[in-house]
Amino acid sequence: MSQPLISMSTDTRGVVTVTLNRPHVHNAFDHALIAELSDVLHQLERDPSVRVVVLAAAGQSFCAGADLQWMKRMAAHTEAQNFKDALQLARLLRQLDTLPHPTVARVQGAAFGGGVGLVACCDIAVAARGAQFALSEVRLGLIPATIGPYVIAAMGPRQARRYFTTGERIDAETALRLGLVHEVADLYDLDQAVERVVAELLQGAPSALRAAKRLVADMAGREIDEALTLETARRIAAAWASPEGQEGLAAFLEKRMPKWSARQ
Repeated sequence: MSQPLISMSTDTRGVVTVTLNRPHVHNAFDHALIAELSDVLHQLERDPSVRVVVLAAAGQSFCAGADLQWMKRMAAHTEAQNFKDALQLARLLRQLDTLPHPTVARVQGAAFGGGVGLVACCDIAVAARGAQFALSEVRLGLIPATIGPYVIAAMGPRQARRYFTTGERIDAETALRLGLVHEVADLYDLDQAVERVVAELLQGAPSALRAAKRLVADMAGREIDEALTLETARRIAAAWASPEGQEGLAAFLEKRMPKWSARQ
């Protein structure tokens, strides 16, 4: 019986670890991996018991981009066939980017091409000090199109111009400076670093976390006008009136931990 391409585990706190499980090919993408990861994300999206999703990878690398055998097949395809394959990946990236639950990328080894896209789509990324990133599509006569919107949002258009065109390697410290990752840790401390981030997320109210994530997506790049002013006021008013808002305020005034806190 073949190994699943994606493994998933859930702890008692509602923290789900989704692990890419093709270590023999450095967790490179093919249509089967994309389809299986998409199915997993669909399951998680509909599950209200999920508090946090950690995206991890088995073996030495996080994700080395496109699988070589898949790339060979795509090279023989028509433009219409390539569009279908590319759309499958583009929709997966959007799924991950818009997943309502907070997401944390645990990155070790290589994160190339589409792997960089996965990192950029997660809300928080923690990388091992020896991790390497690359957007080397131009060296193959290609462009980082499907991952482009997410990587540009992470590092900004000025830096994206450089790394989209040079294709050069990016070490973990540079990725941190660029904003592609939020934290760098030694490999032996990577799990502990991810756990520290998860523990912070678990202090937030579940619905508030989802609403805060949606807030960033809805507000980024918008003009601060009267319509936006009214919208922000409505959102905070709704949060105050919500059961979580009431519980959070009561817990604060009573000097206790709220019911959702993992520290209670």
